[in-house]
Amino acid sequence: MFEKRKLLVKTAYEKAKKELNRTRISDVSIMTFLSLELEAKFGSSRDVRTFVRYHKRLVKENKDYDIDEITLDQLSWYVGYNNFQHFCDNYSFEKDKGDTKIQLKIDNDEDSISEKLSKIIINITNTPIFNVPQMAKNGVGIGMLILVLFAGLSYGNRDDESENRCMYWDGNEYKLTSCNDKNPKHQLLPVDTVKLKYFKKITKPDTLTVDNALGNTYYSKYDNEVEFFTMDGINPNNGKSLRDATKYMLTTYAGN
Repeated sequence: MFEKRKLLVKTAYEKAKKELNRTRISDVSIMTFLSLELEAKFGSSRDVRTFVRYHKRLVKENKDYDIDEITLDQLSWYVGYNNFQHFCDNYSFEKDKGDTKIQLKIDNDEDSISEKLSKIIINITNTPIFNVPQMAKNGVGIGMLILVLFAGLSYGNRDDESENRCMYWDGNEYKLTSCNDKNPKHQLLPVDTVKLKYFKKITKPDTLTVDNALGNTYYSKYDNEVEFFTMDGINPNNGKSLRDATKYMLTTYAGN
């Protein structure tokens, strides 16, 4: 199962990296985002260091490393499958371009993906037919095979990417918009998917209590005005650094 665990971790890592949509981003940031996504869905998740260790050992070092069944199922959900068994049975590489469709499906009864290319099913329309077993005998690995198959199709898709790569602060939360947005009231920023999803001003501070907000909320105080937020960082409304909301701040400026 080493190859399948490795493939699952690699796929989840690449999806998280794509959703973060940053030019330069560390493995820790990617795995932090992944851990938050799983925790939001399931209520609990492995910590960031564990996910970084999975990726380092399985993908970077190409060494086997055990992963518990719950985490395997959670990661499988994140990449679009019901559970790990469903991932193993149905995972495939797929690419569409006009009338051309390429699908590579890995048979679940094979543990070594790179050594069992003869089990890969390829459906190709309006494209040359590739002899996968022969390519395997000639020493072509699965990574090179996929690269060869997809290289001719990827170039034309650049213009199809969404223009919604910027965001702006609307006073209460970040909103996604096109980088071509000409609204003078919108101060455009590169998309930060974590802030886009989790950074918000708390518009009803009267609902905050020490029990539900201590350790989970942040505040800034400027010109005798106190504002509370769901994440640490900078208050976009006044540029002031946010601080942990203490018991004193919550009982004095929030709640009933």
